[in-house]
Amino acid sequence: MADELLVDLVAGVPDQDEPPERVRFAAYLQALAQVRNQEERGLMTEVLTDPDPATAQSAVVRHLDRLATDLLKSPEYITWAQAIVKVLKPHSFLVQRLHKWSLFRAVALAQPWLPGALTDSSDWLQRKIVESLDTSDTLAVLAETGRTRRVRNTARTTLTRGDNGA
Repeated sequence: MADELLVDLVAGVPDQDEPPERVRFAAYLQALAQVRNQEERGLMTEVLTDPDPATAQSAVVRHLDRLATDLLKSPEYITWAQAIVKVLKPHSFLVQRLHKWSLFRAVALAQPWLPGALTDSSDWLQRKIVESLDTSDTLAVLAETGRTRRVRNTARTTLTRGDNGA
């Protein structure tokens, strides 16, 4: 079923002189947005067989970001992440992205997390945390050990603003 949806979408995307990988990318995004839970893994597996790994991984990472955001506070996140990691396993970048989302979730929900995991995390995750979460313990860690000056400064500014009651 997932294969049929993907074939139909690729065939239905108007060419408009676009490179074929862009046509496939647009179709992948559309298909992934429409897929239901039971078919998601099959469709992701199919997308990841694209001859252009950058096209495939870009589509899947967008899907991961969207679903992780949607499921962030839901208990379903854990079941979803455990199921999806099996599909992502051969693709280290995608597995890492899922792990980053899991750490973001732990921080956002005030679940246990290790400062070293946050310190060792990517610039993307550190920026996402300082720009969207306002937890003093997390910001304190990133104000001291953030990977970039931008992360450290944003964390300090947010902490200072919080201390002044603003």
